[in-house]
Amino acid sequence: MKISAIDTFLVECSGRNLVFVKVRTDEGIHGIGEAYSCGPDDATVAVVKDFETWLVGRDPREVERLWQLMVNGSRFPGGTVVNAAISGIEQALWDVKGKALGAPVYELLGGRARDRVRVYQSPHGRTPEELAENAVRLVERYGYTALKIGPHPPDSDRMPTNAVVRGAVARLEAVRRAVGPDVDVGLDPHARIFEPVRALQMAEALKPYDPLFFEEPLRPENIDALAELKRQAPIPIATGEMLYTKFQFRDLLVRGAADIIQPDICVAGGILELKKIAAMAEAFYVTVAPHNPMGPVATAANVQLAACIPNFLVLEYIPDDAPPRRDLVREPLAVRDGYIEVPRQPGLGVELNEDAFERYPSRRWHRAFPFRPDGSMGFI
Repeated sequence: MKISAIDTFLVECSGRNLVFVKVRTDEGIHGIGEAYSCGPDDATVAVVKDFETWLVGRDPREVERLWQLMVNGSRFPGGTVVNAAISGIEQALWDVKGKALGAPVYELLGGRARDRVRVYQSPHGRTPEELAENAVRLVERYGYTALKIGPHPPDSDRMPTNAVVRGAVARLEAVRRAVGPDVDVGLDPHARIFEPVRALQMAEALKPYDPLFFEEPLRPENIDALAELKRQAPIPIATGEMLYTKFQFRDLLVRGAADIIQPDICVAGGILELKKIAAMAEAFYVTVAPHNPMGPVATAANVQLAACIPNFLVLEYIPDDAPPRRDLVREPLAVRDGYIEVPRQPGLGVELNEDAFERYPSRRWHRAFPFRPDGSMGFI
């Protein structure tokens, strides 16, 4: 079997683009993957198409060999766009291999460690009351046992520090009272806290409401600062969505800078690389809660990973049960009682619905800055 072509599809979905990858072979088997939507999405597509010239004519089942070729064959390996392209292609290679062997990807990576994958969603709301109402609505509709909220109140970039902390407490307190003590609630300030002492101040104020984790309280460039915060913080520290490959996560783990890591399967290197990262984390008693703000193919790839790693905690999730997301794959994975059942189909378990793509043409976009409390995006 040889790779005959690699196609890309750029479609707009809920305020950002999704970048799908399709690896075709000379035996008629194809595989799909999803690359991270970095903002300059045309650049990601260009990198995928450049890698196509490297990979055509090679055996798609040699996933490790081709991953090493793309990583080590690049003059300066790493960087968001290159890693996004590699990650999307890598997922598609596993999809090909699973289909060729008639097995789900997780069976090729050690078999199932669980039958269901726990997921969480993020309710939004400008006021604590609105946020709490939306949280209850999600729990009642999908049966979630976990949620994640943005703790910062609206317009927090123009508020005094103590007012921001009080606003964060009000938001978490409202959600905790609304959903009760047994629904886990994570916090994601989107790395908006600059001084470590301010992050510690917020963590201490939020502790009485038992948050599941405090995600990216600081940006990840200074791991030593994050490690010092983790040693002092009274709540679990989570991070990792902006880190790539096992090498950056190695530094994070060795320095003891996180209780929970959040690698993204669409930018950190793909399925096998995340399994390696999870294995490293397991040796440090660190759990894995993958970052997953992308599309239905990314969710399917994450479910394959979560099915076969023992230290999986929970998966970020955006429902695929309504357009446009529902239209992008033929049969998306469904949530029941807060979990996704591990699929039994060969490969990733989902297929693209290419006929729908023309209804959702891509648009240029960037993240809103200053960041909105719900982390939403903005079109150019």
